[in-house]
Amino acid sequence: MTSFCTLASGSSGNAALLSRGDTHLLIDMGISCRRLCQALAQHGLTPGQLSAVLITHEHTDHISGLATYIKKYHTPILCTPGTARQLHYRLAGIGLLLRPLAMGEPVLWDGLTITPFPTSHDCRESAAYLVDTPDGAIGYLTDTGIVVEETRQGLLGADLLVLESNHDVDKLLSGPYPYALKRRVLGSEGHLSNADAAAFAVDSARAGTHSIILAHLSEENNTPQLALDTVGQVLERADYTGDLSVAPRNEPGKIHVLEGAPCRR
Repeated sequence: MTSFCTLASGSSGNAALLSRGDTHLLIDMGISCRRLCQALAQHGLTPGQLSAVLITHEHTDHISGLATYIKKYHTPILCTPGTARQLHYRLAGIGLLLRPLAMGEPVLWDGLTITPFPTSHDCRESAAYLVDTPDGAIGYLTDTGIVVEETRQGLLGADLLVLESNHDVDKLLSGPYPYALKRRVLGSEGHLSNADAAAFAVDSARAGTHSIILAHLSEENNTPQLALDTVGQVLERADYTGDLSVAPRNEPGKIHVLEGAPCRR
């Protein structure tokens, strides 16, 4: 049995936990060590029990807890080579913990097969991930202005899909952000809108995805209900009958369980 849940999601911090047996993979550490300890405790875990930390990219809301964490724990840090270089520059003492993953190349780690795929974001070498388990596949895609075709093909039909649904375009355009920031968010290296998320969610659902978590919602330019309505209406028209939820911003989300044969090819 494989379980997955988000621990925090949004521009104020991101982290998620994937567990199978004694293997516990943290995806991003964009929250403080104190918050991480509290979130893990709800799952009966301590930070020292993490098998690895998988980093999507080097922006603060994805790595803010790492500097403190690596002073006490020597957990391997998995990420792309470009992200590894950025982390090496920023965080003293992390070098020996880094385990670079080549883009598009599957790596076996504690019974999980992890494959990074490119995202389009304003950083060095950001990645989405497909994590294949004996119980099914989990796709993790946030912080991207567009869905790169290689990534689309790689994540399509994952049993569980964590998908950025950052903003409503009208709400963003009429909101308080400065013009330059609006351009960044809307650009090809920015973030996926609700409509963008809906388009990929439908394609993935048709390929076999049966559980979708909308993630990385903007606090200023979106609401959970607006994201659910926008994506849900499109999925409903495509006769999707699976689960659709939103990752909470500041607390652990619903636990999703995979315990059957994978639906992917």
